[in-house]
Formats: sequence, C-alpha cells, structure tokens
Amino acid sequence: MHAITIPEPGGPEALVWAEVPDPEPGEGEVLVEVVASAVNRADLLQRQGFYDPPPGSSPYPGLECSGRIAALGPGVSGWAVGDEVCALLAGGGYAEKVAVPAGQLLPVPDGVDLITAAALPEATCTVWSNVFMIAHLRPGETLLVHGGASGIGTMAIQLAKAVGARVAVTAGGPEKLARCAELGADILIDYREQDFVEELRKATDGAGADVILDIVGAKYLDRNVRALAVNGRLAVIGLQGGVKGELNLASLLAKRAAITATSLRGRPVAEKASIVAAVHEHVWPLTGAGLVRPVVHRTFPLREAAEAHRALEEGTHVGKILLLAR
Repeated sequence: MHAITIPEPGGPEALVWAEVPDPEPGEGEVLVEVVASAVNRADLLQRQGFYDPPPGSSPYPGLECSGRIAALGPGVSGWAVGDEVCALLAGGGYAEKVAVPAGQLLPVPDGVDLITAAALPEATCTVWSNVFMIAHLRPGETLLVHGGASGIGTMAIQLAKAVGARVAVTAGGPEKLARCAELGADILIDYREQDFVEELRKATDGAGADVILDIVGAKYLDRNVRALAVNGRLAVIGLQGGVKGELNLASLLAKRAAITATSLRGRPVAEKASIVAAVHEHVWPLTGAGLVRPVVHRTFPLREAAEAHRALEEGTHVGKILLLAR
C-alpha cells in the first residue's frame, strides 16, 4: 500500500508519499481500506516532530478515517468484511489501509456519505468526552467554545444546541462568526477585536460560562477562569497559546470551579472504546435525525497531504479538511 510518511520532521514538504508494508490486524482489530481521512492539528505537530504516536501504533499521521472493512482479526465479532465504517485512530489515517481496534469503529451514520464520515470520529469523541462526559454540560447552561469555526468548534456548537444549551463562540472575523451563527451559536465574539470575558459578561448578565472548551491553553488560562460562572468547568484540549500559565487559585476557589485537561490519542484502548460507545449511543441518533452534521471545508487527494497541511495552517478554513485515499 501507499502512505504519507515523515522521514524527517519539518514543514509540509516533510510529508512523503511512499510505498510501505500493509498492516496486519491483530487480536481484536480489523483492517480498514481507507476511503478518506481528516487533517487535525495533532498531525501538524507530529510532522514537526513534537507529537510522536503512542507506542505500538502506526507511525503515519492521521487520527481518524472512513472506509470499508477488508479483514477481521482474531476475536472480532459484530463486524463483517465490506461494512462501511468510520474510526478513531491513534495514527495511520494517512494511508490506504489501517488496522483499528474494533472498539474504535463506528458505523457510518444515516444521512452521511462515506467520505464525509471521515470528519466525524475525532471531533465527536473529543467534544462528547470533554463537554458532556467530563464537564457535564446540561440543558439551559452556557457553553463557550474557543475556535468556534474549527472542526472541533463546529461540532461543539451543534451538539450543545441539540441538547438545549446556549452557545458562545470566539472566532477570527465576521465571516467565520457568521458560519458559527448558521450552526446555532447564540453569542458571537471576534477575538481579534473584542475581549471575550467582557462580551460574555454582557451577554449573560454577568453570570459567565458554565462550561468552556478551550484549544488555546496558557494564553487564555487567566481570562478563562474569569469568564467562568460559579460552579463553572474549564476543559482544556489544546495548547496553541502555550503550555505554561499563571493561575489565580483564589478566583478558582471563589467560583468553586474546576479545570480539566485531556488528550484523546494516548488513552488506553478500553477508554477510547468507552468514549466511542457513548458517541454511538448519544451522538449518532442526533446525526441520523439531521440535528448534527460534520462541516467539511475542502478535500485534497491523500498524496497532496502537504497542501492540506498548508491549508490548515493558513487558518481560513471553517470545519474539517479531508484527504481522499480513493
């Protein structure tokens, strides 16, 4: 098969289309013929040499894919060769074939085509596990999503609205904010021109956000805590704004607030399977009903992964960028 390899870390040009050995499904795994994958910021970090795959996983980038099952490994039941699926991966999505633990497979939901399904696993699993399983967003509460126009952000808006929450977003510029509004966002904040703490206070009569989903990290830490409501929950899932920040614990104590920080890629297989099962139970019915849809900005052939990385780095996209393997 062919895959996108990274012989040496670097810029987009470090991504090399090469012939590599086919993977073999192990115990509890299936082999998927990849139809499409998606570009995530973790892939950019891996390309730059900052985010190695977990031990034992594929060395190729790609944290999600869609395709058809080509073979079943020992001990797999409930799936058949030819089934159309999408999958959460620890790596290997930038390839023509990938071996996947069966617990990380999802059927393609009703109303979504096989290619577009590649945009679902990472975003749905990240949002559902952090916003709902950990932060317990409830109907009537306010969720603040940083990066509302991203793949994660566009999914978070839709899921929060589907369960009856109010959604605030930050994004850069009126065009991105308009797209967020189309998806259901109630409070629109241009982080380039506005202070999100002040704008959120105005929009919530001083209460703040019950849950914040943050991709920025250190740069926003203090302001995120100030933007939280009493009993608020801050979920940090990205570090685009740095890794070290100063925290006012008195402010956190006064609000009886909580901060969590998680990543998905390195979790044990059993934990990922639990998250995938929850997504299948709670998110797939919403997708089938048309209440939640992946937002796809653009597609590229897999062999042009370097161009797809450049497109993500430009930061003008709304939703997901996909790679087409077939």
